[in-house]
Amino acid sequence: MNRRDFASLALAAMLHRDGYSSDAAWAPPDGKPHFAPKAKSVIWLFMNGGVSHMETFDPKPALTKFAGKTIKEGPVPDAQDPEKLKLARVTVVNDANGQQRNKLYPLQVGFRKYGRAGVAFSDWVPHIGSCVDDLAVIRSMWTTDDNHGAQTQFHTGRHMLDGEFPTLGAWAHYGLGTLNENLPQFVSMGSREYWNLKDGHYLGPAHDAVPVRVDPANPLDYGKPEVAVTAAEQKAGFTLSGRLNKLREKDYPNDPALDARIKSYELAFRMQKSLPELLDFSKETEETKKLYGIDRPETRPFGMQLLASRRLVERGVRFVQIQHGAGGAGVWDAHGGLKANHSKNCLAVDQPVGGLLKDLKRLGLLKETIVVFCTEFGRTPGSQGSDGRDHHIYGFSVWMAGGGLKGGVVHGATDEIGFHAVENRHYVTDVHATILHQLGLDSRKLEIPGRKRLDIDHGAVIKEIVA
Repeated sequence: MNRRDFASLALAAMLHRDGYSSDAAWAPPDGKPHFAPKAKSVIWLFMNGGVSHMETFDPKPALTKFAGKTIKEGPVPDAQDPEKLKLARVTVVNDANGQQRNKLYPLQVGFRKYGRAGVAFSDWVPHIGSCVDDLAVIRSMWTTDDNHGAQTQFHTGRHMLDGEFPTLGAWAHYGLGTLNENLPQFVSMGSREYWNLKDGHYLGPAHDAVPVRVDPANPLDYGKPEVAVTAAEQKAGFTLSGRLNKLREKDYPNDPALDARIKSYELAFRMQKSLPELLDFSKETEETKKLYGIDRPETRPFGMQLLASRRLVERGVRFVQIQHGAGGAGVWDAHGGLKANHSKNCLAVDQPVGGLLKDLKRLGLLKETIVVFCTEFGRTPGSQGSDGRDHHIYGFSVWMAGGGLKGGVVHGATDEIGFHAVENRHYVTDVHATILHQLGLDSRKLEIPGRKRLDIDHGAVIKEIVA
């Protein structure tokens, strides 16, 4: 947040306090939902780089049937009609990636039908497929950023060219009160790239996610003293810091950075005991650890994060945001070698995700926890080079489960080659709106003075997947 953001937020708060607000009805959230919620927590699984929807959750046999032909020679000859491509907002002109690819590329994996509804998923995601009766699959997503700033767009709902905006997790944190005073209400695990490092933005740094590592000895940065101190000495230090911060607060009563620092110090003191215990898996059964794939090197890193996420929501954390595969644009960014890339990445995440869903369900937590599996965009039906797929914003897939959502349903569709979302199309903020609705929040009641949001920021609840 820059100085102008701080100033506008502080001015709006002071004007409202003194009776000069242009929106007399506005009041900050009181921590209570606006209506009866169906969910308490969210586990947000984000695959960095762009997952191919055709090789995972939206198989298209026509790609194999017409492989090697141009798109114009295939079953959707007008897919690249300029009018249909206008929604793209280019951030890097003439970039080597994010371009149209014309020669249809065959599917790189087989697929089969899962569950009572017979939903087709690829052979790379059998564990997720085995849970399909609990999933609401959305095959008709679209976005507008054709480069990896789309990671920001999926989290905030806004294109990077528009500026910086709060993420969904920040809005949930802003709107709802804590369920556990000893833990952060918004946690992030996994590496985040530079375009997606912050969450709160104009809501203030108090609404940024707290980064956590699955390491009981060192779960968060600066989480323990550099030198040995007694508990009494440490408490005295926190008490002194608190007193000094409170004195400073009298001079700057509307400084969100100071307020965030005070709250973070207080929470950090409490977390020093709560987090190591939470991240200690020694009391988990071997059966549970195997369920998440912690016994296998390929699945262990992500499996440990997902077991930690279950333990976090079990103890009342509201929003757990997990990034898989950072580094550059993201490990799923298969411009070449798609088969090797996606088979390896699916192997790393499939069993842990399936294990999480099954574990939550058997513990009765899936009813009150929304699990989301998402990515910034899909991959092109046409080939990039000899064996890759480029970025694709016109149609791709995500899925959600739990928290009062229907299971075993497929909503929306892309065309025969997976190019355009053609049925029940959804922009990314429709996913946001659905999650907030299940948490009992109306995003239009979360607006703050001086920050009027657009209709597209709020999105629309996907009612067809709500139970």
